[in-house]
Amino acid sequence: MEWTKMILPLASSFGITVATMPLFIGYFQAKKYGQEIRDEGPKWHNIKAGTPTMGGVVFLVASVITALWVGLWQQQLTPSLFILLFVLALYGLLGFLDDFIKIFKKRNMGLNSLQKLIGQIVGAVIFYLVFLYEGNANVLNLFGLSVPLSYVYGLFVIFWLVGFSNAVNLTDGIDGLVSGLGTISFGTYAIIAWHQQQIDVLILCLSVVGGLIGFFLYNHKPAKIFMGDVGSLALGGLLAAISILLHQEWTLLLIGLVYVIETASVMLQVASFKLTGKRIFKMSPIHHHFEMSGWSEWKIDSVFWLVALGCSALTLFIYFL
Repeated sequence: MEWTKMILPLASSFGITVATMPLFIGYFQAKKYGQEIRDEGPKWHNIKAGTPTMGGVVFLVASVITALWVGLWQQQLTPSLFILLFVLALYGLLGFLDDFIKIFKKRNMGLNSLQKLIGQIVGAVIFYLVFLYEGNANVLNLFGLSVPLSYVYGLFVIFWLVGFSNAVNLTDGIDGLVSGLGTISFGTYAIIAWHQQQIDVLILCLSVVGGLIGFFLYNHKPAKIFMGDVGSLALGGLLAAISILLHQEWTLLLIGLVYVIETASVMLQVASFKLTGKRIFKMSPIHHHFEMSGWSEWKIDSVFWLVALGCSALTLFIYFL
């Protein structure tokens, strides 16, 4: 795919998002549908109460529309593209239901953890079955080594999709953080997909990048709208699915290192408190620890984005060796 043609999915998704978002925000403001702030969160986040959420709906729809028309134009409406869109849609739907309950029932909890987990597992199983049907092998790429796992690989697929879906969701706690990180992550996979000439995957990566850049214009601090679980759950599940289809599973540990650290901080905090009664961090996920330490949201965003850029650059360096 020529670089001039790559601009089109970026521009299309960006344009749809930027043009539609003001209408979406205006509707939520008119109906007074806004984010409920968690009681256990930083107290200064209370000023964000009432900010419209579920903005992920807009850039996800923009990404899907763009991927479909560009895929049709480039004759890339493949099973791989459709199974990626399925993961995006299903995980987005789970997040949408979660956000919907929070907003319209005026509570800070939506679907319970078991309901979300079941949905995520079902989506991962369907993805795995299509993955096998397309002739892919049960082989894990572990830092360049091919490790045959037989059907145990199916358990890995479930763990990967569910794990990173929740990891990105945990990371989405301050203005602009995940929209910036997601742009870097999907941009990196776009480069790998282009090198492998997996044009179908490339088209979707570029579509998501365009949508996220458009969304960032409204999501940076002070955010006019939040992504919501509809966006973060879908992005995490899609990243995991893309790493599998590109047979570069290990790369997500580096490209997604910030998501991994955010998740690990929560796990360590809970384990430490249950075992010793003491907390390791002032608050978890770890971006809240830095907030409690006096860092501004812009500083946290900038540092975390730089870490992500460095990790993505290292990933590409290793990949092209």
